[in-house]
Amino acid sequence: MPTVKKFPANFFLRILIAFFCIVFSIATATATEPKIMHWTVGGVEREALVYIPETAKRIAAPVVFVFHGHGGNMNKILRGKGIDKLWPEAIIVSPQGLNTPGQLTDPKGELPGWQKAPGDMNDRDLLFFDAMLKTLHEEYKIDDKRIYATGHSNGGGFTYLLLEARNDVLTAAAPSAAAAIRALTRIKPKPMMHIIGEKDPLVKPEWQEATIKGMLKINNCSNDGQAYATDATLYPSSTGNPVIVYKHKGGHIFPQEAVAVVIQFFKATAKP
Repeated sequence: MPTVKKFPANFFLRILIAFFCIVFSIATATATEPKIMHWTVGGVEREALVYIPETAKRIAAPVVFVFHGHGGNMNKILRGKGIDKLWPEAIIVSPQGLNTPGQLTDPKGELPGWQKAPGDMNDRDLLFFDAMLKTLHEEYKIDDKRIYATGHSNGGGFTYLLLEARNDVLTAAAPSAAAAIRALTRIKPKPMMHIIGEKDPLVKPEWQEATIKGMLKINNCSNDGQAYATDATLYPSSTGNPVIVYKHKGGHIFPQEAVAVVIQFFKATAKP
């Protein structure tokens, strides 16, 4: 008589649970994987790496634009910083810049970057920003009270340009390692955070300090700062437009710890 192998009483239950765990993990990974989206702006093909939460078709989502520095790319700043993991309920847009002459490096424009001022490059990147936001509005539910921008170096400079040229669209901004002294007379009040390295060899700390001082004045901020997070000080504003200064001891970098504080700040800031 053949021998019948006996399994533990809960053997098949374990197999079933394991199967559903695998299926759920695969479905979740697929749903939350960033995807490349494409646009044609001024006859030029543009692209961005975009993280879309599963709920964006039915629940209004915040939007965070993340701009890489000169010579950077959309993959490195989004995946490297893990911004989609820090705020999985938000749409995270990491656009790819085009080859652009740099102000401090790459004068021939052999590396990707962003326009530096209104009218520069025929406003190609401001128009790209508009096109991306238009598509998001057409395809998903967007919370217009929660649209943010952050960026590093040249991307931080473009974030300041958005503060100037798209101030009414943004809820708050957080440039890193950037300066915008010439634009200060044209920027309107807006909640913001500036990330500065005390040993930045490229965008000199004194340039950044002058920009911060100007933004504190524009936003009618108090001279008395309050601890906000490690290395971060919040300056309250009488007009509801606080400025956070994140000062680290490093150089021309966007520290991972600062990225987490940026998202903390964005989450806590919405238009009335």
